[in-house]
Amino acid sequence: MTEPMAVDGPDVNVFEAVGGRPFFDRMVARFYTGVADDPVIRPLYPDDLTESIAHTAGFLAQYWGGGTVHYSDERGHPRLRMRHGHVVIGQAERDRWIHHMTVAVHAENLAPALEQRLLAYFEMGATAMINGPG
Repeated sequence: MTEPMAVDGPDVNVFEAVGGRPFFDRMVARFYTGVADDPVIRPLYPDDLTESIAHTAGFLAQYWGGGTVHYSDERGHPRLRMRHGHVVIGQAERDRWIHHMTVAVHAENLAPALEQRLLAYFEMGATAMINGPG
């Protein structure tokens, strides 16, 4: 009998625990559905969100254990602060980003330990991206 996959602990590969790239594609598509109609953060994105969706899903798939094939093999080191430096991100933008990402994560009905791990990362990452007033 196969043991269920652990979903908690530092050695858990989140990419595998959530079912791989399809999870990140779904979650990020849901996130951008919220972004598309948000008057605070929609202006920060290009008119066509197609590349933003692909890049975000790929970055997250790589970050959570899916390997560099999802992002860095094509785009190089993520350099998140540098890639977003042309956009002023204040507290208001950070909060709206977190809102939409939290909705997207909750919609996946993950095990609580996985959900908590993802949301903690997004909280930390979004706060680190603040580079201006807002």
